[in-house]
Amino acid sequence: MSQPERTALRSSQNIERRLAAILSADVKGYSRLMGADEEATLRTLTAHRHVMDTLIAQHWGRIVGTAGDSVLAEFASVVEAVQCAVVIQQTLKAENAHLLAERQMEFRIGINIGDVMVDGEQIYGDGVNIAARLEALAEAGGICISGIVHEQIKTKFDLHYDDLGEQEVKNIAEPVRTWRVVMDEAAVALAEQLVLRQTQSEVRSPASPKSRVGFAHRSWIVATGAGLAFIIGMVVTVRHFSRPLLSTQDSALRTETAPAALPLPDKPSIVVLPFVNMSGDPEQEYFSDGITEDLTSALSRLSGLFVISRNTAFFYKGKAAKMPELSKELGVQYVLEGSVRKADGQVRITTQLIDATQDRHLWSERYDRPLHDIFTLQDEIVQKMVTTLKLQLALWEQGLLVRKATDNLEAYDAFLRGQESWFRAYYEANKDANAQARQMFERAIELDPRYAEAYVQLGFTYYAEWFYNWNHTPQTLARAGELAQQAVTLDESLPAPHVILSVVYLWQKQHDLAIHEGERAIALDPNGAEGYANLGGILAWAGRPEEGVEMVKRAMRLNPHYPVNYHLILAFTDRLAGQYEEAIAAAKKALARQPNFAPCYFALAFSYAQLDRLEEARAAGAELQRLVPNFSLEGWKQMAAFKDPALLERDLAALRKAGFK
Repeated sequence: MSQPERTALRSSQNIERRLAAILSADVKGYSRLMGADEEATLRTLTAHRHVMDTLIAQHWGRIVGTAGDSVLAEFASVVEAVQCAVVIQQTLKAENAHLLAERQMEFRIGINIGDVMVDGEQIYGDGVNIAARLEALAEAGGICISGIVHEQIKTKFDLHYDDLGEQEVKNIAEPVRTWRVVMDEAAVALAEQLVLRQTQSEVRSPASPKSRVGFAHRSWIVATGAGLAFIIGMVVTVRHFSRPLLSTQDSALRTETAPAALPLPDKPSIVVLPFVNMSGDPEQEYFSDGITEDLTSALSRLSGLFVISRNTAFFYKGKAAKMPELSKELGVQYVLEGSVRKADGQVRITTQLIDATQDRHLWSERYDRPLHDIFTLQDEIVQKMVTTLKLQLALWEQGLLVRKATDNLEAYDAFLRGQESWFRAYYEANKDANAQARQMFERAIELDPRYAEAYVQLGFTYYAEWFYNWNHTPQTLARAGELAQQAVTLDESLPAPHVILSVVYLWQKQHDLAIHEGERAIALDPNGAEGYANLGGILAWAGRPEEGVEMVKRAMRLNPHYPVNYHLILAFTDRLAGQYEEAIAAAKKALARQPNFAPCYFALAFSYAQLDRLEEARAAGAELQRLVPNFSLEGWKQMAAFKDPALLERDLAALRKAGFK
């Protein structure tokens, strides 16, 4: 862009300016590849670009321009830009492993952060130009970042960086301090962590649909002793908190692509889209996400509404959704969306309610309040919804609209920060993040000893500790139950502690109590998709698998972009109901999305054996043994939570036919 063009652009009164993280990428040696084989190069470029475009969208970036082999994208968060770049390079490295050496295509990536000018869909400015120059300095398959990017991310990740010093670059007056991201084992580990946080989007490269799961699946078998617990745990419990954080590649918590169209329910139906963080500080993302979840939870508990799960809602974070299409995809009539700005003890929340079937705004409001009025403000928004949709509330539901979680804003802030760490802990199997979350929830309780939600979340950290085999003892699980019971004592209207209690009772083989608590969670949150899926698994263990199947299907309707483990729970309930073909179909759907999802091979081995398809049963059993080497019949006998011993014996007999001893 010439200096006169830049001057003219700056003088336009219609030009928007904003701070953005810019990612610039191109192919090293693209001309050589095209000269050798144009058609093959174009096929590889198309496949690689499909991966890149999807990952950029999943990390809430926006592709600004493409020309030949180049890609220019902007991100609101420099953290997201760097994370996206690391996953891109590790994913494309896996893709290239399937190509001949002379056909491998490697991208160079440069990242900068700076002020940009926006003209329509395009961005301009020195911030963009510097990103392009950094890209040229990067190695094939590498990443170069500016000094300002390094300052902002150097403590965010366990990555290593090489200081390349001040670099003189074309058409930039001042030298640019440059750092190289070292693509070593630390980068691989970060990519693995980001992969495990996936619950949202599909990433399927036409060139090699399975290649990206190689480094993704390993962390799911957390340790040899955890593999068996993982198989059992995944068929009974799903995440109570289902918000996808960073959407990356295939994982056991990956989400389903919603059907093309779903019918509207027979009651008012709504999805709360993630509120946009307008604070100008990516570190405040936890707060806007927390407001979104608070509003979703409040609406979800109203029996007169049909509310789409927060898991599916966060699928659309950072995406421009067309309302009529969204309505058909989710089967809802209404959409609530908005933004949050928090600064200097004040909060501004803007909201708008849209009839998505007609793409028509029903109302919009802007609330400017002191931060200490945050709960009252949320209640006003919910009350406005109730009035607009003419909902008839039961007496106990009216009481929900005026409840306040805590009077202590510092405790509330600690709670929201704890949630952010908790999501990382559960999605990444991250022990350190779990410890950080526990510290935040304990801090919230210290500041407000009657903060019921904090006790619930603290209980979930103990459940995660048990689930991931960091401390897989009866005492750890019991501690999760004790904290849940404390939460119930403080606030008997909360559904979440009953989810914990249902799981604790199940593994203590108190099936009637487990079912009672699971049903109580649903009664308190009639739109809680995870509650239905959780109860579905429990009912199957208790000998009522047909009812379990219906519960899982209900969860899928409430959460159209459901995680892959819903398929697993469905396979589990179907096989116990004697519906072996249906169980096989459900397990295969899960494996189509996550080929190394070990529990699915258990369902296949059992179901094939019951159908006397022994060759297929033994093949599935071999895959299970490969993924969980310590799996044994004796281990299953000790840990399975069947109420009826005859069901366990049926399992063991089928697994013997599949080759297990």
